[in-house]
Amino acid sequence: MGCECSKFSDCCFGSEETKPVARVPDNESVEKSEFDLPAFREFTIDQLRTATSGFAVENIVSEHGEKAPNVVYKGKLDSQRRIAVKRFNRSAWPDARQFLDEARAVGQLRNHRLANLLGCCYEGEERLLVAEFMPNETLAKHLFHWENQPMKWSMRLRVALHLAQALEYCTSKGRALYHDLNAYRIVFDDEGNPRLSCFGLMKNSRDGRSYSTNLAFTPPEYLRTGGITPESVIYSFGTLLLDLLSGKHIPPSHALDLIRDRNLQMLTDSCLEGQFSNDEGTELVRLASRCLQYEPRERPNTKSLVTALIPLQKDVEVPSHALMGIPHDAAAMNLSPLGEASLRMDLTAIHEILEMIGYKDDEGAATELSFQMWTNQMQDTLTSKKKGDVAFRQKEFRAAIECYTQFIEVGTMVSPTVFARRSLSYLISNMPEEALNDAVQAQVISPLWHIASYLQASALFALGKENEAHIALREGSVLESKKSATT
Repeated sequence: MGCECSKFSDCCFGSEETKPVARVPDNESVEKSEFDLPAFREFTIDQLRTATSGFAVENIVSEHGEKAPNVVYKGKLDSQRRIAVKRFNRSAWPDARQFLDEARAVGQLRNHRLANLLGCCYEGEERLLVAEFMPNETLAKHLFHWENQPMKWSMRLRVALHLAQALEYCTSKGRALYHDLNAYRIVFDDEGNPRLSCFGLMKNSRDGRSYSTNLAFTPPEYLRTGGITPESVIYSFGTLLLDLLSGKHIPPSHALDLIRDRNLQMLTDSCLEGQFSNDEGTELVRLASRCLQYEPRERPNTKSLVTALIPLQKDVEVPSHALMGIPHDAAAMNLSPLGEASLRMDLTAIHEILEMIGYKDDEGAATELSFQMWTNQMQDTLTSKKKGDVAFRQKEFRAAIECYTQFIEVGTMVSPTVFARRSLSYLISNMPEEALNDAVQAQVISPLWHIASYLQASALFALGKENEAHIALREGSVLESKKSATT
């Protein structure tokens, strides 16, 4: 990545081995809240392990990768909903009741300015949060490590407004504290719109620090007391305004010195030259200065931030994906022949491409087979696979399904290509649900395999799920581009 999480019974915490109450099945055919989101729910560790391909390293999307104490993975539920899964280290949140209470409270929030919390898992020592997945990177990536184009001024103003609106919403719902607000906490959705990650609404652990960034960027009162207040969040918002203005992560003390000396040119990103007037720049600097006041009571509240930022907005009629230069439709994606075939549902063309590729993407499969050739069972399994390949080549797809099924059911060898071939065979045989399941399974085995995403797109088109199909198509295109760049 449901129903509302079930109430605790007293026996749930009798010992370390005791399991929590039963979870609901991995489906979303329950009442949904606004924005077509399911209600907060509980997941099993097995469901999340499957969704993330066994917490595969390839699916890590958080900063510092697997070395971080708490790691975020991307994943996909059986329902095709894409999720972000934050897995805490084993020492975090020893009290499962407290973890669930906190997660449940955050999980009641639903807003289009948030990457909303969908659920959690608290089996044994495992503590995981499940949120909406945002596919278009973080603000830190687009501001500090951009590749194609720097972020435009009008988009930076939009980020500031959306963030202020997110904080205002959270405050109105009694969740005014946000831990370690920084450019990595702002993520971009399918449309290129900025959203605030819900993960920062919970601490990294029961007794964890509220700030993990350099102390030069933390509010003065946090350094004095170790605690945060709603005003501390406003201070962090001010540091983000400086990030947006400068395109760099400038310590507030240095920025305030530049402001006092009226050296705004040193504070402004050179990439923004000609995109805004002196008055616009001055207004944003003034707002940042107010947020960075030493005394917490002198900082503005979230409502006044929103009020100040609305008049500054520019290019409001231009979609965020256009301002960001993010490909948004098939025409903008510059699809490969396989991507085009998946979009058109040209199953004949897909068949030709799969035949041409063969088993090149089954890493290590040939070696494993060669060591196991001597057993009768393996020989029978290989025979099933070879018969399936012959039937697939000759376009006898029902026979191919039967033979590949025999190969898969033995379970001695795992081959993403076999699942892909059976998926296409199901599609051609007008069995799109089965085709989708196989394409998903191929991606579980090989998380970065673009062909699995393309086949999911074709199956979803066949099922009439246009939005999900275009998302899968985009994922396939991104994965294929990354593969081409490394070969």
